[in-house]
Amino acid sequence: MTLLEVVSLKPTYHQYAYTFGGRRPLITVRPGTIVELSTEDCFGGNVKGIDDLPSAVCTFPYLNPVTGPIAVEGAEPGDTLAVHFVDIAPARDWGISSTFPHFGALTATHTTAMLHAPLEERVWVYDLDADAGTCRFRARESDFSVELPLDPMHGTVGVAPAAGETLMSITPGAHGGNMDTPEMRAGTTAYFGVNVPGAMLSIGDGHARQGEGELCGTAVEAAMRTVIVVDLIKGGAPVSPRLENDDHLLTTGSARPLEDAFRISQRDLVDWTAGLLDLELLDAYQLVSQAGLAPAANVCDTNYTMVAKLPKAVLGRQRAYEGRHAHLRSVAAAYLRER
Repeated sequence: MTLLEVVSLKPTYHQYAYTFGGRRPLITVRPGTIVELSTEDCFGGNVKGIDDLPSAVCTFPYLNPVTGPIAVEGAEPGDTLAVHFVDIAPARDWGISSTFPHFGALTATHTTAMLHAPLEERVWVYDLDADAGTCRFRARESDFSVELPLDPMHGTVGVAPAAGETLMSITPGAHGGNMDTPEMRAGTTAYFGVNVPGAMLSIGDGHARQGEGELCGTAVEAAMRTVIVVDLIKGGAPVSPRLENDDHLLTTGSARPLEDAFRISQRDLVDWTAGLLDLELLDAYQLVSQAGLAPAANVCDTNYTMVAKLPKAVLGRQRAYEGRHAHLRSVAAAYLRER
């Protein structure tokens, strides 16, 4: 007989949300609950083949649907919501990527005006093989193809913003949102500052895999079947979402220009390191400068997102959030054994 509390959330088409904030919860759960949920891809499932151009089959602003909100009992502003990803699995055997006019890192955009013609709108279909753990790229203009490792993650995860603000799901910020970091995969715990009662967690934008930076503006977009553990830490809200896996602490910053996103993520990592190791600020600054990494998350969205990353080996026996990640890993392992 299981001692784990497990709930299921499978929204109908009309229950998907396209914002963070301004929505009533679909379900309310207690801290420690395992949630089995389904998410649709960023195109809402409307792009199924190379002839389905997003501009023809999708309707703006109904892009990037998210599942939620999920309210968490007892969550209050100033608390920290912990979300551990137990499993992320593609719901279909195909994924979609595309290029768009005026979107992507290597084209003219509405805010980077150029004289040259915009990029062609084009769709690529990837074959996903969950058993083999592969994701097959096929060139559109030649016979070239190659199998890439399947690496499922969620591009969009977050809570309701502060002060009653409502933000489109395509926008990353201090609340989380469309950060598009490949680090948001199974085995990762994400920490979000709670801004409103219940926190109001939403998740979407599954990627079968994504390169750092999401260069063309889309990953291998895929519907997902995802399992999470939702937990609550009283107080200690981070200024921007933090992540933890078995090997690293990670912080995020979302802003424009890109160097400000970099600064936000790095400043939070320096602060986090100083607090964990009881270091003076400049000592922590020096340590992070020599031991840290700075992977790009996205350089295409309405805000850019950078990640700062520190190996946990430098922490010795110190544990973030009193070892909450390890605890949630054990809960996840118990769930997987019983499934």
